[in-house]
Amino acid sequence: MFALSGLGLVFWGGSGLSGFPGLSRAYAEAPVSAGQTPGTVACAADFSGGIAPTLTAPAPTTRNTFLCNTDFAVLVSGVTHEPVWVAEHLTRDEIRHAQHQLREGKFHEETRQPEADRARLVDYQRSGFDRGHMMPSGDAPSRASQQETFSLANMVPQTPDLNRGLWAGVEKKVRELVLSEGEAYVVTGPAYRTQTPAHIGPGELPVPTSTWKAVYLPSRQAVTVYVCKNTLSPSCTQVPVATLVRVTGVDPFPTLPASMRETITRMADPETQSYHVSPALRRLTMRVLKGLIGEMFSGSSPL
Repeated sequence: MFALSGLGLVFWGGSGLSGFPGLSRAYAEAPVSAGQTPGTVACAADFSGGIAPTLTAPAPTTRNTFLCNTDFAVLVSGVTHEPVWVAEHLTRDEIRHAQHQLREGKFHEETRQPEADRARLVDYQRSGFDRGHMMPSGDAPSRASQQETFSLANMVPQTPDLNRGLWAGVEKKVRELVLSEGEAYVVTGPAYRTQTPAHIGPGELPVPTSTWKAVYLPSRQAVTVYVCKNTLSPSCTQVPVATLVRVTGVDPFPTLPASMRETITRMADPETQSYHVSPALRRLTMRVLKGLIGEMFSGSSPL
């Protein structure tokens, strides 16, 4: 571990993490490019053009911890206790390997974060919300990588209706695109549009109003951002990168030209996957969201 206290950032490599055998990428002694988060050169292969997503207001820019995992990178906030962004470079071979992995994993707190900055397992207990993966375990090509996706640093509170239905459909659609096109750079994260978001758990984790997944296909020079409302009746749309940057402050692909950032190449819409939510669980979710529905749908922004 090393820290840049002036920037409020802590960085972790893979040494000494016996509980995470897949964390083998050490930090390189290399210069940091303009706009790149210090330390992210270790996970450069996960980023389009080798440059990590950049942040401007309103994205949280203090108390962030960078985590370099086997097949994905995370910038997690100590303020929200949730990821700011999660980046992965998916290839056809990796998805084929992932398809042969048994779905198994144990949710765990992220011990590489400072203790005060972590989400806790208890925060999600009887909350009415799922622990929603930002990098899905279904993308992980190995058992070690799959277990890393179950870190709470890779989770945000999602309604069961979104997580198990349309969001699962987005994840499936991205894997289909990778199998078809050969590779994709993907960055995923939450958006918080309300002035006073709903919270869950003793740690008061904020509930995102939506979650988004930015997808760049180098073979087609195509880019889009899927945005899905985090509600009891979720819906998804696609927006340009420029819209995502304006609303969230996260630029997932800072090396792309302006002409690509201002427009979208519309990709296939997700299909809702079959799922079940018990009436009792849905009542818990409704209790948390009560009073926020109007604010969540106010204005013209899709996020």
